[in-house]
Amino acid sequence: MAPTNAHEETELSESLLNAKSLSDDALPSPVSAAPATKPKPKVTTAVIIPIWIFLSSSVIIYNNYIYNTLNFKYPVFLVTWHLGFAAIGTRVLQRTTHLLDGTKDVNMNKDMFVKSILPIGLLFSGSLILSNSAYLYLSVSYIQMLKAFTPVAILLISWSFRIAEPNKKLAVIVFMISTGVALTSHGELHFNPFGFIIQGAAVAFEASRLVMIQILLHNLKMDPLVSLHYYAPVCAAINLLVIPFTEGLAPFYDLPKLGVAIMVSNASVAFLLNVAAVFLVGVGSGLVLTLAGVFKDILLITGSVAIFGNQVTMLQVFGYSIALGGLVLFKTSGGK
Repeated sequence: MAPTNAHEETELSESLLNAKSLSDDALPSPVSAAPATKPKPKVTTAVIIPIWIFLSSSVIIYNNYIYNTLNFKYPVFLVTWHLGFAAIGTRVLQRTTHLLDGTKDVNMNKDMFVKSILPIGLLFSGSLILSNSAYLYLSVSYIQMLKAFTPVAILLISWSFRIAEPNKKLAVIVFMISTGVALTSHGELHFNPFGFIIQGAAVAFEASRLVMIQILLHNLKMDPLVSLHYYAPVCAAINLLVIPFTEGLAPFYDLPKLGVAIMVSNASVAFLLNVAAVFLVGVGSGLVLTLAGVFKDILLITGSVAIFGNQVTMLQVFGYSIALGGLVLFKTSGGK
């Protein structure tokens, strides 16, 4: 079982799609996110991919705006708010639409929750908190480049636990991606060691989560929205336990900086991204998801330069091109 990766981020949804790409050879499909068994409204690839790219980029840019322009530097609180909003939203959709009919196929019991959902939820929560915290120290463009290392982390963990066997082709892919990411780091003009460590830890948590999904939930089929239905309340509860030790009451005092409109609209965009991910999973193969993710990252890096004034050097462009080449090669080879 050789894991693969759909190079998604946008933290909440991207984490879910990563598992889909993994099982299809993907933001969360924190499970072997195969398309849900129940029919859903048909949306063409040409329609859903631009919508997903727009929403995915919007969430990252919006979050970065909140952290660094509005100076609301509380990523744990913001992630917890997103998860709480998603937990409520999925339950509303479950009662009013057919988008979560897949929950009927999941036999959730105490044993499954304790042995599978909870440990994966802990890794998921850590990944979300760390990846959002990185925006306080690193530029949007550089973070997107570092995320290209995720498939390498997945392979290294898989090899360590003998879930997959290394071979020459995978070794070349690991070398390509690692070299590309190293060049992008060397070319970063505003390198922050602490931010780099945080993003590196986020990648490690995400890769561990995806590998654990393959081990614990490989026979379970959940699309991103069904996955979110189960994981959002778990992760929100975990984060609530973390807030007192990380941010305390400070985010509550600073809430007037945001206001109700920004809070609700920010969480709504993030939730809509997960809804879009369901339709994307339904119409796109793992390769389509990968290529869509690559195209989105290129647009996002370009947009971060234009919107936030992030500086990208030619060495970073060259290095990231090598890393993306390794990523696409990894996906087209099926991760084998």
